[in-house]
Amino acid sequence: MTTVAGAGEGLAAWITPSRTAVLVIDIQVDFASPEGALGGYVDMAVVQPAVTAAERLVEAARGAGVPVVFVGLFTAPETDSPSWKERMRRRGGDPDNESALCREGEVGSDFYGPKPLPDDLVVKKVRYSGFVGTNLDARLNALGVDTLVVAGLTTECCVDSTVRDAFSLDYHVFVAADACAAYEPEIHAASLKVMELNSAILTDTAAIAHAWSA
Repeated sequence: MTTVAGAGEGLAAWITPSRTAVLVIDIQVDFASPEGALGGYVDMAVVQPAVTAAERLVEAARGAGVPVVFVGLFTAPETDSPSWKERMRRRGGDPDNESALCREGEVGSDFYGPKPLPDDLVVKKVRYSGFVGTNLDARLNALGVDTLVVAGLTTECCVDSTVRDAFSLDYHVFVAADACAAYEPEIHAASLKVMELNSAILTDTAAIAHAWSA
């Protein structure tokens, strides 16, 4: 991360609550909990600071009246991507096993850390981007939102894919860098740099909370 938008010129106006929503991407048991599907292969300690930061971000958003949208992966065998599975096969993996993440109705798809309240929007997706095959764009438009603050897992995958699509749909995109994580810190850092270069402004939860408190 090379720059962080602070409380100086613009941030409070850029993310004013009347135009902004928080997107929480894929912070779910299979991706974040030691008890989830990836917990046996990945040290989930690396993502816990981001989960905690996302909880602070959600709390700040609710305090400021900013809508929080929980975007999660909810899969079923019939919605698995044939091209994704073939790519896994060509790489020598087990496509059926590796596709069985965040199966709808199973514990692995439950949100972890920050959790939706009854009035929060929940958008279920079956691809990396929160905008592909969902009504996320329509729901944000209905709220009068043109600005997004994004947090979640993992930085280089579903966060990056959602951010790119949001920017292509003409949203103003801010990434809460400390509320995102990848399983390898260097991948997280590189992904933040790419998003900063191409599609988002980087900030952090402290700056965002300060802007909303002002």
